[in-house]
Order: sequence, then structure tokens, then C-alpha cells
Amino acid sequence: MAWALKLPLADEVIESGLVQDFDASLSGIGQELGAGAYSMSDVLALPIFKQEESNLPPESDNKILPFQYVLCAATSPAVKLHDETLTYLNQGQSYEIRMLDNRKMGELPEINGKMVKSIIRVVFHDRRLQYTEHQQLEGWRWNRPGDRILDLDIPMSVGVVDPRANPTQLNTVEFLWDPSKRTSVFIQVHCISTEFTMRKHGGEKGVPFRIQIDTFKENEAGEYTEHLHSASCQVKVFKPKGADRKQKTDREKMEKRAPQEKEKYQPSYETTILTEVCICLFCPFSLPPNKQNLLPTATPQEAQQWLHRNRFSPFCRLFSNFSGADLLKLTREDVIQICGPADGIRLFNALKGRVVRPRLTIYVCQESQQTREQHQKHENGDGSMYHAIYLEELTAVELTEKLAQLFSISPRQISQIFKQGPTGIHVLVSDEVRASTGFLFLQCLGQSFPNVICEALGIHK
Repeated sequence: MAWALKLPLADEVIESGLVQDFDASLSGIGQELGAGAYSMSDVLALPIFKQEESNLPPESDNKILPFQYVLCAATSPAVKLHDETLTYLNQGQSYEIRMLDNRKMGELPEINGKMVKSIIRVVFHDRRLQYTEHQQLEGWRWNRPGDRILDLDIPMSVGVVDPRANPTQLNTVEFLWDPSKRTSVFIQVHCISTEFTMRKHGGEKGVPFRIQIDTFKENEAGEYTEHLHSASCQVKVFKPKGADRKQKTDREKMEKRAPQEKEKYQPSYETTILTEVCICLFCPFSLPPNKQNLLPTATPQEAQQWLHRNRFSPFCRLFSNFSGADLLKLTREDVIQICGPADGIRLFNALKGRVVRPRLTIYVCQESQQTREQHQKHENGDGSMYHAIYLEELTAVELTEKLAQLFSISPRQISQIFKQGPTGIHVLVSDEVRASTGFLFLQCLGQSFPNVICEALGIHK
């Protein structure tokens, strides 16, 4: 007689769920998100989220987030029901963001009576622009010298402590605030959406941005590195009064639609609630775009920022007290054991990645009377001090910026750059005519800085 063990109904359900979870956990190992567009449903279908969902209580769908950020600007009525809201802003206008404490009784008691730190940044919504964010922002900096992408309107803000705007991070501001007190921060966005579109013949469609707020609490060392909450919303920025006209146009278009068509669109809300950024999606819209190698001298806070920048936000809490040296000491097996096979290998490769060599290196020095006489005699090794300029994009703009930085002048002071061509003629340096060996002649504006003659000693490709 064959015996069969009959499991109770509850045990059968548990066993079935474990089998499904085990199969799901194997199905995604080694897979990476592609460079193309992605949707929230695709991300949530990944095995790691299936496992997390199975551990969540049923009421978690209606969970209350610890913080809520409300942008006081109306959403567009021309957005379909299941799409993300879109809000139009005017360039340079001050908009209020209310920072609300939504904690339940007893939640996050460690921040009671203490400050938290929030970082607000304007970043790109489109994935293709996220990958070139550094170049895009540098181009904007070149076209708008001295301007910032994002500013705080401090006189209008309430409850904001120690506001800061790093001069090297034009799209970022940060401040401290007490969740138990009323806090409203007013921001100004100075870039417009059409500044990052390809120029054609007018009527270009502007790119959407994201306003993202990331909030951190203090660690034991007094540094604000422990991530608490992130939220963002999608916006487009127009020239002054342009947002009002666009909002009016969208409203008039919706009024002309048939009742059945109107049901497919969201109503316009007076304010915009920033939606929580899933921890896996936090990284593409995160901190500044400089994907530099992690240095051993990096502090734990700098290491946290490096993890965010390089799309390892899910592991920030695990490495909250790790310095750059600590992370770099981890072996491949250590990282895989901590982060799993797919993310572990990716993190290890990022930690051990070598610095990419520049496409072109030029050695230059400012020519003096002594070096001029020596060059006329065709002498080498004159003992002059040369500086290396590393070029990645091989553009005239990049060369101008690097030379201006080297000689401590504004790029606007350099009107043209020439190289010495055959028979001593001067050839204008452009993207097509690149500087290599020979002499460079900088034509500068103003009396404070005379013309500079430099020599390019060599190149390394």
C-alpha cells in the first residue's frame, strides 16, 4: 500500500508560495535593466520585489509615508489616468514646497527633537538624458555663466536651517529642518525645458524634469547619511508666464473633448504631491552626475553619495558606516555575499573600475621672454613648468574651459584659440581642427589678462 502525506490546506498554501518564490528568485539572476525605457510594472516584476511583496502585510497598500512633500503648483489636466502627473512651472518664479511630518505614533523616535537634512535637486526625467547629465549640465553652465539651475528663496522660506547651495552643483540645494515644526521651502528653477532639446526651426518640445527631495537623518558620527525617504514629481519649466499659458491651453483642449474622452484623463489638482521614489528607482534620479571612481580617502558620507550616484541605493543602509577605504577592501566574494550575485558583481566591478584615460592630453605653459628666446634657438628641456590638460570630448568649448581654469580666468574672456599651422599661419581651433602639437595662441578680451601663448608639447591617445 502506498502512503501519501496529506498536508493541511494552510501548509499547502505556504509550500506553494515558497516554491513560487524560489523559482522567482532564480529567474532574474544576472539580468540587468536595459538602457531603454522602463515602466514601474516592469521593475516591480523583478524577483527581488516579488520576495518583498510576499512579506508585506495586506494593509501595506495604504501605508502612510513618514514624510510628505507638497509643491504648491497645479497639475496639468491633459494627463491620462494612469500616467504620472505633470506640473508646469515658470522660470525664476518662487514656488512653495511644504515639508510635512506624516509619522505615526512611535515611528522613527530617534529623530524626535532633532533635525533632518533634505536635498532638493532638479534632474532629467528622460533616461537618455540621465546618461549624459554631466555633459548637459556643463553645456548649460557654459551658456549661462554665473547662473544656477536651482535656487532657494530664503526670505520666503519658513523653518529652514543652514541652507546651502554648492557652487559646483548648480542643480542642488540642501537644508536642515525640524519635522515637528512648520517648514515651507521656496524654490526657483532657472533653466527651461527647451534648453536641453535639439535646436531645429522653432516650436521645439521641451524635455521634462524631475524635482526630487531626499531626506536623511544623522548617524552616530553626526553626519546626515542615513536615508529616510525620497519623493519626486515631473515638471516642465517655461519662460515667465509660459506655464500659465500652457495650463490654460491644456484646460481649453480638455473642455472641447467629448465626455467619454474626458474620463480617460486626470482632473487638475491645485497642488502637486511628490510621490515616493521606490528605492530601486531612487538612483537614476539621484545625486549629481559625476561618475567618478571611489577614492580610499572618501568619508562615509561621500561613500554614500558615490553609491547613490552609481545606482547602488538599495545597499546604502548596509554600508552606512563604510568609508571609501572600507568598501575598496571588500573582496569579490564579500560583495556577492552581501548584495547577491547580480548586484554584487556589478558593485565589485564599479569599485575596482580603472580610471578611463583621456582621449587627448596636452601639455601647455605660458610663454615668457626666456622661453621665447630658447624656442627660437630650438632648445629642448628648458626647465619651464608645464601643465597637463586632459580632454575627453575633444571640443573647442572643452579646451576653452580647461585653459581658462588653468590660467584662473573666465571662459568668457577667451574669444578665440588659434594653433600655429604651416609657415606660421594661425588656424582657428574648432571641433574639426583640434589642438595637438605646436603653439596655441589665446586671444583674450579685456586689459586684465593679456594674450597668452602656449605650447602643446605632446599628445597621448
